[in-house]
Amino acid sequence: MPIDFLLERFAANHDKDAIIWRDQTYSYEWMRQAVEQWRTRLREYRVPVGAAVSLEADFSPQAVALLLALIERQCIIVPLTASVEAKKPEFRDIAQVEVRLTIDETDTTQCLLTDVRADHALLRHLKDARRPGLVLFSSGSTGKSKAAVHDFVPLLEKFHLPRPALRTMTFLLFDHIGGVNTLLHTLSNGGAAITVQQRSPDAVCRAIDRYQVQLLPTSPTFINLLLLSEAYTRYNLSSLELVTYGTEVMPESTLRRFHELFPQMRLLQTYGLSEVGILRSKSKSSDSLWVKLGGEGFSTRVVDGMLEIKAQSAMLGYLNAASPFTADGWFLTGDAVEVDGEYLRILGRKSELINIGGEKVYPAEVESVLQQMSGVEDVAVTGESNPITGQIVKARVRLSTSETVAEFRKRMHVFCQDKLPRVKIPQKVTIATEELHGGRFKKMRSEVAQ
Repeated sequence: MPIDFLLERFAANHDKDAIIWRDQTYSYEWMRQAVEQWRTRLREYRVPVGAAVSLEADFSPQAVALLLALIERQCIIVPLTASVEAKKPEFRDIAQVEVRLTIDETDTTQCLLTDVRADHALLRHLKDARRPGLVLFSSGSTGKSKAAVHDFVPLLEKFHLPRPALRTMTFLLFDHIGGVNTLLHTLSNGGAAITVQQRSPDAVCRAIDRYQVQLLPTSPTFINLLLLSEAYTRYNLSSLELVTYGTEVMPESTLRRFHELFPQMRLLQTYGLSEVGILRSKSKSSDSLWVKLGGEGFSTRVVDGMLEIKAQSAMLGYLNAASPFTADGWFLTGDAVEVDGEYLRILGRKSELINIGGEKVYPAEVESVLQQMSGVEDVAVTGESNPITGQIVKARVRLSTSETVAEFRKRMHVFCQDKLPRVKIPQKVTIATEELHGGRFKKMRSEVAQ
């Protein structure tokens, strides 16, 4: 069975902390027994073997045990969190959910068998092969969410090789490839998964301090929020050995400031996608945006400046979109990169590229400069149509100052003069009062590009 190796490691680490949830500690022995109990309960609930099941939960102990029991029951799992509450009906529809399992804030479970039949060709393929599956929805930060279908077995393969056991925060969400990767990496190595109910800078720093967290997987957007909040001054973060960041392009100014504040902390850029999983990575240094990607089961190549990946853990395909693979099996990431020997620098999504009379501008480059300005809390840069140049650069900014748009624009032009070519300085600026990121702490440019 695909989770046998995990259950063996649970037994070997039976007295160690597996999960800390709502200030309670659950051991690996508790986890092993909980998986066994869920085997029985799934039969009592009459959940068919191989059913398409929505698991609507966060990183609670019961949710984790249920996830593993569903894998063992060869189910196709569709994890959904509160961050996509408004989209849940749409996502259940797309994934043809046959059973809904909901775990609330008290770790209480409800089960509802629907009258839906999962007969999409990709779901049928998994059912016929008697293989557990995983359906992950993209964030939709640059368009409509896509439903990637995985065979769960290849995703589990990379966790067979033992790695260091670390006390790790489950910051990335339960329905995100990074969150699934964090959970499986932690449990497969006898580490402790430290959960948080709120992903605010203070809540995260408080948990790091209280539970001696060693590894924080997060996003550039959250790191920027952490710096702005100065929550790091109110707690002891000395246990934190490694911060990994991914999901979006890191502004160079944010990385530099964070590294200056925590020079003893190792910073590692990660790269992963819902469609292929998480690649192993190695940053050139903690303050460098150059990264080496690959590892066992992954190959990378750059074609016309665009990154392509071939992975053993690649998805089977989308439920609601055309295949993004080349004829020879390479996944077209849509990410533009620069190359320096074995190292890559991620520039941004090709779909976000701003073309000003033939001059290419990536939003992250402009955002990195604007975020250095005093009073700028966050910024999202997009392109806007222009009849003369094709596009212009537009910036939507959140300010801690009471400046008018005109006052900020004047200050911005002075600040950017020696930092950006004239064509890259935003010609249009609007002031935002709302957050410029979604529930996954990733810049939501599509929502701000009105």
